[in-house]
Amino acid sequence: MIDWDDVRYFLAAARGGSVRAAAGRLGVNHSTVLRRIAQLEERLGAQMFEKLPSGYRLTAAGEEVLELATQMETSSHQLETRVFGRDQSVRGLLRVTLTPILATHLLIPDFAEFARLYPEIEMEILSSGELANLTNREADVAIRVVYDRKTLPLNLHGLKGPELFGGVYISRDRLAGWRAGAPDPIRWIIISMHGIPEWASEGEVRTTGVPFRTTDAAAEIVAVRQGLGITTLPCFVGDADPLLVRVPGADLHMYGTLWLLTQGETRKTKRVRLFTEFVSRRLVAYAPLLAGLSVSREATVQPSPAR
Repeated sequence: MIDWDDVRYFLAAARGGSVRAAAGRLGVNHSTVLRRIAQLEERLGAQMFEKLPSGYRLTAAGEEVLELATQMETSSHQLETRVFGRDQSVRGLLRVTLTPILATHLLIPDFAEFARLYPEIEMEILSSGELANLTNREADVAIRVVYDRKTLPLNLHGLKGPELFGGVYISRDRLAGWRAGAPDPIRWIIISMHGIPEWASEGEVRTTGVPFRTTDAAAEIVAVRQGLGITTLPCFVGDADPLLVRVPGADLHMYGTLWLLTQGETRKTKRVRLFTEFVSRRLVAYAPLLAGLSVSREATVQPSPAR
């Protein structure tokens, strides 16, 4: 009998193009991947891969196995989600994926309140720039900013939330110094991988040509608070920070629309349904803040009754 775990390792190597990529995706040593693939090849009596300088290439037998293995994976997920969907208890694990900035600057207090309302639900917040895959059951709920609705996968169930806007921000003290004629140069503060967005303008402030680069949003926010320069931030971050103000003359920009996404039978479970309804109500209350209408977070939150 074929071991399904061996098939999973084969799929990871086929999709990643190398043993190293498969090991990284599965969180194991590359020797484990090699051993698992060797076991599958021995069981089937066929070689799955050719090793090339550029990586691994599927053999003809490997191509056939890939097609069948993909069907096995799909059936496995369908079986798991159907059984999971029958679970209507208000307990168990609930995994939520979203970007770090949405978690730390907006929704963690709401997640904490939900956890207090339903203490038997074990919450796992997957706060990462690389969002988990709902189809593969890496998470139960995804909160994502979507610019074009057509890009949403057809197999996901979406609950549309409010629109999200961003602006250009500077520290209050630095703006006051600039207005007073302080000679210190003002820089663009940017996340290295993104650069300065095309929509962003300096407004009335003039910057030098030398940017200040960071690798994450947390460092970016600290840098602008320190008066180093200007940066783009979601309005719910910039407007809620008492140390920051919008750069005069700079326009707002719509990043996209927030969506609560679930998949298949998992959305029918009671804990997932309760969570999405709870967060959806909160997002509606935050709509002015998300749109850059400068409504404080505290003014939007009303306690939700347990049900």
